[in-house]
This record gives sequence, C-alpha cells and structure tokens, in this order.
Amino acid sequence: MAKIFCVANQKGGVGKTTTTVNLAAGLAKVGQRVLMIDLDPQGNATMGSGVDKRKLELTVYDVLLESASVAEALVHSEKCGYDVLGANRELAGAEVELVQVERREKRLKLALVEVNSAYDFVLIDCPPSLSMLTLNGLCCAHGVIVPMQCEYFALEGLTDLVNTIKQVHANLNKDLQIIGLLRVMFDPRITLQQQVSEQLKQHFADKVFNTVIPRNVRLAEAPSYGLPGVVFDPSSKGAQAFVAFAEEMVARIKDM
Repeated sequence: MAKIFCVANQKGGVGKTTTTVNLAAGLAKVGQRVLMIDLDPQGNATMGSGVDKRKLELTVYDVLLESASVAEALVHSEKCGYDVLGANRELAGAEVELVQVERREKRLKLALVEVNSAYDFVLIDCPPSLSMLTLNGLCCAHGVIVPMQCEYFALEGLTDLVNTIKQVHANLNKDLQIIGLLRVMFDPRITLQQQVSEQLKQHFADKVFNTVIPRNVRLAEAPSYGLPGVVFDPSSKGAQAFVAFAEEMVARIKDM
C-alpha cells in the first residue's frame, strides 16, 4: 500500500515544487517506487521532472473529471526514475467544473485506489492556495510534509496551514496529520534563521525533520534543465541533503 503525502504550504515561494521533485528523485534513488502528482496548474513539478507539459495528452485534469484513469494518464520519467501524473493550464478550469459535481473533494482519492499497490510513495505537489485542488490532495493523503524557510513570516503562514489541516482532519479525512516540517533554503550564517529553527524544534519537537536543506545554487539551476537537483548534480550539497531526507522519510514511515 502506497503512503500518500501532500507537500503543502499556503505561503508561496517556499520551495514546495523543489521539495516534491527532489524528494521523489531521492526516494527513487534509494529504491522506492514513486508516483509524483502535480496539482498546480502552472505545471512546474511536471516540467521539473523532465516531462513536457505541453505535449501531455492526458493529465490530472482528466483524472479529476473521471474521463481517464491514473494508469492511463501517468507517464514515466526515464531520467528521474519515477512516474508523473502531470498538469498544465487546463487544470485551472477544473476548479470551476468541479463545483457542480458530486464527491468533488474525493475525486483524486477514488482515482488512486486502483494504483495503490503499485507504489511505495505518492507525492502530491499542491498549489499555494487552499483551493478545490489542494482539498483533493489533502483528502487522499496520509500526511502533509511542510517545507518552510526559517523566517518570521513563515511562522505566521504555518499557523494558517495547521488550522486548515485540523479542519480537513475533523471533517473530511481522519487519517490526515502533519508528518513533519522540512527546513529549506537554510543558511546557518544568518542568526535569525538559526533562531527560528530553534523555535520550530522547541514548539514542534519530533515533527521537525532532522534533515536540513541548505540554500544551494545547483538546486536553483536544475529546473531550467527540466530536472530535479538530485538528478542534475548528484554531488551538490542540496542533492545530497534531499537523498538524506528521502532516507529519513523511509525510516519515518516504518514507524507510522
């Protein structure tokens, strides 16, 4: 049975897509079977996995509207070693079209049942807003991975996200929990970042992942080549940190 995780944060620009594609590549590298689902109409996670969103015949949009199954719509990223259920601009229309339909927040959950046994991990890249798309992701997930920068405003955004997760847990998905907070774009030379990091550990204790992802130029360059940093430059500090994070995730779900 696959463990399904949303990578979510209601604050934009915190590295959700970078985290999703690099964790997927890291997990594939340590021998896990991975499906990466792009729920963001911008399709950045799709492009960052070596898949051209403009050439996709079927996407997650077709799966949500039940005109295609997950197995029909997914593509395998040869370079990255994992499967991709991609997205493109079409997905923006799904918001409006899903308003009228039954079980609209459970569409993705129902679609994933048929491929559950084919994967060890399903990672979902969510848009930054709490939309019907994000809700579909949260309704089918076992947990949420929260990438965050160690800055003051990030703490404020985290409060909103925790409240959202509590509401979804209470009303739609009893399995949903925060799996952990991942400190990303971390620069140990900045005193404020060290202080916020300590605050996180004090407040959230073992919910903070041990792995810290450093600020890294090679990770930032990788998307322009259509690859995760883990594949683009495996020897870079950022790539090595994501492989270590993948190993920590595998260890953590054994205890779940």
